[in-house]
Amino acid sequence: MKFGLKKKEGENLMYLKVHEGQKGKVVAVCDRELLGKVFESGGAVLDLALYRDFYKGELVDEETVVKALANFWSANLVGEKAVRCALKLDLAERSAVKRIAGIPHLQLYRVY
Repeated sequence: MKFGLKKKEGENLMYLKVHEGQKGKVVAVCDRELLGKVFESGGAVLDLALYRDFYKGELVDEETVVKALANFWSANLVGEKAVRCALKLDLAERSAVKRIAGIPHLQLYRVY
């Protein structure tokens, strides 16, 4: 799915990839500067090198991520900017955000 963002410069960009799953769209969003890195804390691992292809789609801005989050079955968001988009839309409470080595991670599922 292409969102057609023209501007691909700036510090507030995130990678967005939409996967078509059996139950609906799976939206994956990762802050640009985190992709390809591995974070570990207390036995938990956030491996954005191994799962690079899951997150690496279009490089987009916050407005585009917000649009993508309007229609999903499942969403995986990693990083301050990505998680902030979901919180702005009231898709989750701050208490639902997990942190691994200080990096916020949020998984969302819609129940119909």
